[in-house]
Amino acid sequence: MSTPSPIRIAAVLSAEYRGRLMSQAREVNFPEGAKIFEEGSRAESFWIVRSGTVTLQVPMPAGRPAPVENLGPGELVGWSWLFPPYTWQLSAEAMTPVRSYEFDATAVRMMMDADPAFGSAIGHWVGRVLAMRLQQTRTRLIDLYAPRTSTA
Repeated sequence: MSTPSPIRIAAVLSAEYRGRLMSQAREVNFPEGAKIFEEGSRAESFWIVRSGTVTLQVPMPAGRPAPVENLGPGELVGWSWLFPPYTWQLSAEAMTPVRSYEFDATAVRMMMDADPAFGSAIGHWVGRVLAMRLQQTRTRLIDLYAPRTSTA
């Protein structure tokens, strides 16, 4: 279900842009089992994992949420903060104790607006994350709900 990510912040953003983004970071921790955000709630922050594992989940109508992807160090948690109406499309839970950097979404969007090159770099990074998460979600839902055929 989880493979090494080609979209970790260090692999995608230049040192200059990483530094500018990280100037807005504050360190936060989540205990194992903590809900980081819930689908449908307001997306006012986003995180980059420092250590631990965060699981993205699709809430299901009946029963437990379906896990979509596990995220680890250097990976972005959350993309809904960048696109109106700024509402979470998935849920996220700390599967282990998580140390992370937290960012105020409004402040980062203002930085992006003030410097179009920086804004473009961040937008392309988040877009790549979004594309990968969409594919992961599709694959996971097919795994869960595709009809099974018997080989006997």
